[in-house]
Amino acid sequence: KYKKKPDTQKKVQGILHPYVKKWVKQKFGSLIESQLFSLMEIHSRNNILLSAPTGCGKTLASSLSIINELVDSAEKGILEDKIYAVYINPLKALSRDIDVNLNEPLKEINEIAGKDLGIRIQARTGDTSTRDKQKMLKTPPHILVLTPESLAILLASPKFVEHLKDVQWCIVDEIHALVENKRGTYLSLTLERLQQYSQGMCRVGLSATVSPLDEVAKFLVGPTRDCKICDVSFVKKLDLKVVSPVKDLVNTTYEEVAKKTYELIDKYIQEHKTTLIFTNTRSATEKMVHHLKEKFPQNYYEVGDDNKKAALIGAHHSSLSAEHRLEMEQGLRDGKLRCIVCSTSLELGIDIGSIDLVLCIGSPKSVARALQRVGRAGHSFKEVSKGRFIVTDRDDLVECSVLLKQAIEKKIDTLHIPTNALDVLAQQLFGMAIERVWDYDELFETVKKSYCYQNLKQSEFNEVLDYLAGEFTTLEDRHVYARIWWDKEEMRIGKRGRLARVLYMTNIGTIPDSQGVFVKERERKVGVIEEGFLEKLKKGDVFVLGGNTYRFNYARGMVAQVTSVPGKRPTVPAWYSQRLPLSFDLGAEIVRFKGLMQEKFKKKLSKKEVKKFVDSHLYLDGVASEAIYNYCRDQYDYIGMSSPRRLLVEHYKDMDGKKYVIFHSNYGRRVNDALSRAIGFSLSRPIPRDVEVGISDNGFYVSYSKKVDPLKAFAFLKEENFRQVLENALDSSEVFKRRFRHCAGRSLMILRNYMGKRKRVGRQQVSSMILMAAVRRISQKFFL
Repeated sequence: KYKKKPDTQKKVQGILHPYVKKWVKQKFGSLIESQLFSLMEIHSRNNILLSAPTGCGKTLASSLSIINELVDSAEKGILEDKIYAVYINPLKALSRDIDVNLNEPLKEINEIAGKDLGIRIQARTGDTSTRDKQKMLKTPPHILVLTPESLAILLASPKFVEHLKDVQWCIVDEIHALVENKRGTYLSLTLERLQQYSQGMCRVGLSATVSPLDEVAKFLVGPTRDCKICDVSFVKKLDLKVVSPVKDLVNTTYEEVAKKTYELIDKYIQEHKTTLIFTNTRSATEKMVHHLKEKFPQNYYEVGDDNKKAALIGAHHSSLSAEHRLEMEQGLRDGKLRCIVCSTSLELGIDIGSIDLVLCIGSPKSVARALQRVGRAGHSFKEVSKGRFIVTDRDDLVECSVLLKQAIEKKIDTLHIPTNALDVLAQQLFGMAIERVWDYDELFETVKKSYCYQNLKQSEFNEVLDYLAGEFTTLEDRHVYARIWWDKEEMRIGKRGRLARVLYMTNIGTIPDSQGVFVKERERKVGVIEEGFLEKLKKGDVFVLGGNTYRFNYARGMVAQVTSVPGKRPTVPAWYSQRLPLSFDLGAEIVRFKGLMQEKFKKKLSKKEVKKFVDSHLYLDGVASEAIYNYCRDQYDYIGMSSPRRLLVEHYKDMDGKKYVIFHSNYGRRVNDALSRAIGFSLSRPIPRDVEVGISDNGFYVSYSKKVDPLKAFAFLKEENFRQVLENALDSSEVFKRRFRHCAGRSLMILRNYMGKRKRVGRQQVSSMILMAAVRRISQKFFL
């Protein structure tokens, strides 16, 4: 149920302990919107989903009611040495942040009280030392901050699980970052396992602006429990604009556009105290920092008292070392940096202090992501979030303009939550069998309480149990052995083998291993590059990493040794990284807009009338609408325009006589990937022929050497057989082989760690290829 109105200040203040009430008055003056919506519900142990943009105090809103009760218990002398609340966060970095951000209010409340109230808040992640873990076991924190994987490990730890038998609150932060992937599926089952120990546990979900909220609420609490939804997503004011560095994006040279883009970015940075820049790839992040330093050295270097240069700008992305990222974050908080450039690593609420402006270079590819990025600016409830989308071509201009319209009209991309993931289920069932011996019906019922498995068929559940119990004996030839025992007469399930707990804890999680090469300058770790990039390097090559330039010396194993060479020009391009995919909803809206423009042209409306429509429909000014009008007019005059019911197909021949057929489909790469594979497969039947396929967010192409009519593929493709065609097309593809390895790892067919040794990604891939052949012999259904 949606909670339409916030509680009154008087009502919420009435539940606050005098120390907490005084702290709120000193800190905020009065309770803010997100707190008025949530504090009373959490105090009453009601399940709640709080949706609010970054900077609206979600973290404090979720925990203040809990801290209030802990303060009250401490004053009454009834505070116990037990875990009252678990705070789950997707990132280790965020867990560190929350640990600090919750301890800071607690420290200030202690000062008001004039004594240490003895309330403990601690984080437990993969980085937590063994010594600290032992301390937690003896004296548990009252609020435990952890990642989904850490919680699953604790549930399988016989000693620590005793501390989880009376948890009263479970907070899931950044829930929007989990629901769309198998890590979220894993968490949904882990929460059901936790609820087995703490029957009366209240669940609290914190989300950025997402849709549909009712489905996210069901994901949080399961399909059968009640949940209050508090949507304060649009209480924060936004200042959004789409800007172009040049007036004419068509007739201006690439070099001039690039020059003007960097000048515009520099102008924005100089006009603001702190700026956060988002690119869509790690390579673009590196390139941005390098070029700004090179083109405007006077603006991005500061000479200290010791005559040493200090950079005022830095790069932040997942391939850089944790030490480097923490250094960048702290530099921004301390005011030592004017600007940070990142890809996606700062989209979630890592504390980087106050940001005045967010620049998005190109489209963020989804409305939700755009709002999440821009929300980093004005990082408090009362401040305006200021964001600018800088576009460098007309496709980007249309995309960002439609995105801006959707953001203003509060139309958010629809989330898609994975369901019935059997690889995740296999791992979780193994973990549950380690906890204790289960009755079959109780185990099945517990799994079905998860939103992600509410529609799980009993036959599928039984097949997973059969696999875990070693029913498929042919898999033993491939070293896949039974993990559990299943007594089908008494219908009871339990763990098998003395090493079961060790195997589970060392192979836990859903994130697949990826191959990375450490870059080191002597013993100092600089960052990570991909193996494919390393293969292209030769001794003496200069490349950019972390906004700095390095010369490659040599590689040994999975370590590349480099020497820092400041000021040297790179001799090789940055490494490749997957670009963000266009969301389906935004792509569909772009197609709809183009269909509307085609209607205007068909009616032969004047340029003035069409531009007026563009201005009002997309909330633009005259300069942008002029560019969009010219772009759409050119398309319409040349080939026509796409629409929701019209797919444009263009034939093209290059200078070498190679033929291409280009399909203009604006639905994003995920859709275009499927369509292109199906069409490519159809063209290669019945006579095998080489078909080259390329995809983008705006369409895909098919290239061929022999005489063939690509449009005949549509005669073969029908709605009723499309899935079968696509399955056949994927069967021997590289993407299928990789996904099989990922699933085999999650379901513990392939052990990433065994007997203290970690299996390399290359070895895992070889094992998965052998396994595929063995599994095919058991059942083709496995691949559906």
